[in-house]
Amino acid sequence: MIRFSIILPVRNGGEYLKECVQSILLQTLPDFNLLVLDNNSTDGSSEWLESIKDERLQVLRSEKSLSIEENWNRAVKIPKNEFVTLIGHDDLLHPHYLATMQALIEANPTAGLYQAHFQYIDENGEPIRGCQPMKGFMTAAEFIQHECTQTLDSMGTGYMMRSADFDAAGGMGLEYPKLIFADYALWVKMCLKGGMAVSPVQAFSYRIQQHNVSKLTNGEEYMRAFLRYTDFLIELRRTESSIATVLDQYGHDFLMYFCESLSHRLLKTIPAERKTSVFSFILECRKKAKALIPGRSFHPLFRPGILAAVLLDNPPGIFLFHRLKRIKG
Repeated sequence: MIRFSIILPVRNGGEYLKECVQSILLQTLPDFNLLVLDNNSTDGSSEWLESIKDERLQVLRSEKSLSIEENWNRAVKIPKNEFVTLIGHDDLLHPHYLATMQALIEANPTAGLYQAHFQYIDENGEPIRGCQPMKGFMTAAEFIQHECTQTLDSMGTGYMMRSADFDAAGGMGLEYPKLIFADYALWVKMCLKGGMAVSPVQAFSYRIQQHNVSKLTNGEEYMRAFLRYTDFLIELRRTESSIATVLDQYGHDFLMYFCESLSHRLLKTIPAERKTSVFSFILECRKKAKALIPGRSFHPLFRPGILAAVLLDNPPGIFLFHRLKRIKG
């Protein structure tokens, strides 16, 4: 039986899509199928995909244009093999990726999630750097600890899990705007099934672009996704004592980091595209802190970068902020 399914959601992937698909079809382990969730592409991608004569490839085109959340979540509804992985259309699997995953699964049969080391590449496919080293095995609490301390490079590509677990978790989750933080929530859910096993082998490439979804997502949507993820962590601390311990130790730094970075992202978002002031977001972070890190003080306005964002959140201040950004850029 075919063991693996590789799911590739895409809309107008262009040349990057071609590179991605070719990298998948060149796997040394042939025991897989490739399911492309084509989101009504209009750039010729659909026609190019249909021209490929490979029985492992199946193109599932939507009848109408979907949001990115809707398209990625089609993955829950389609038939899949025992194990599934998702890949961005501009990323690349190295030829030994599936062989690496198979060896990892055989060595760690009770794990809930599998991952390998990887490299970052630029828009032209040139290597930038390798990912931060990862332990050979991580619990859900350890995964969250590394996330809180910025010591884990975690992207949407490369993770392997059981299809049954993926479906039961609801996939990436429609409640996260632009799927921001949806992957982190999913990986934590999978880690709770039996931890994450990691191969030291560099098995795929993640492409860094100037115009990816994360960078293009405005402050309002990014903020809503972050607050939803924070609620997810708050729910977990109520049921998982090991995660509560990690959040007690590292949750303050996690919350402060995103409080500052998203206050700046809100400031960069034009007023017509947001309903939330920077100060309102800060108040919301303080409210979340009471549940995420109960008993610990949380004073974001003591952080100069956050205070500056609050003070600049007015028409003259926003103009000055953008002016300074252009000068520095």
